[in-house]
Amino acid sequence: MFTVLIVEDDQKIASLLKEHLEKYNLLVHIVTSFTDVLDDFQKHHPNLVLLDVNLPKYDGFYWCRQIRTLSTCPIIFISARDGKMDQVMALESGADDYLTKPFDYDVAIAKVNSQLRRAYGSYAPTNQERIVEHAGLTLYPERLLLRYQSKEVELSQTESKLIETLLDKAERVVSRDRLLEKIWDDQLFVDDNTLNVYMTRTRKKLGDVGIEKAIETIRGTGYMLRIQEENKA
Repeated sequence: MFTVLIVEDDQKIASLLKEHLEKYNLLVHIVTSFTDVLDDFQKHHPNLVLLDVNLPKYDGFYWCRQIRTLSTCPIIFISARDGKMDQVMALESGADDYLTKPFDYDVAIAKVNSQLRRAYGSYAPTNQERIVEHAGLTLYPERLLLRYQSKEVELSQTESKLIETLLDKAERVVSRDRLLEKIWDDQLFVDDNTLNVYMTRTRKKLGDVGIEKAIETIRGTGYMLRIQEENKA
């Protein structure tokens, strides 16, 4: 039986979520004290967390980052804040999905079940760590770590997704649409400017490990990763 932790200060919403989730044979715990959410997380060891943004004391972004120091379990934000930057911040903090209030409970349950399948079910990765490598550049997606020669740098989830996609298609053009799909399943929430911002950050991370100018912008099409001798810092 999978365990779900609900971190939501609206008790009516929390109770309704619990009621719906339990219909699917899920064990559900609701956080009632928001002073230290990590206490509840460590007590219940949930397989998935439903996390509100607006919380007493510290917001959901803070608690998401704290949980990520302990676990890679799926985290779905639930929030009345539907701004693009709120959703970007959620992903950057380590979230896997974002659900905007008011939401349909059937959709919420579908998202929960989808994340559980990906993390623990038929779509789950094997126990062996995934490694993506090209021309000496090595990405460890599950650790959000990038390594080149003797240097390494930590990545955000979004940066890791972008680098993995470019590595998979190294020396070939990856379309902007493909990259947008990778950083957000629903392209309505991410525009070209957001992708530009992420690509700038990704280029900087490559520079941090000693590779410069490896990501080429193919005007009107997308991007290409090409690691050559002259690319090295």
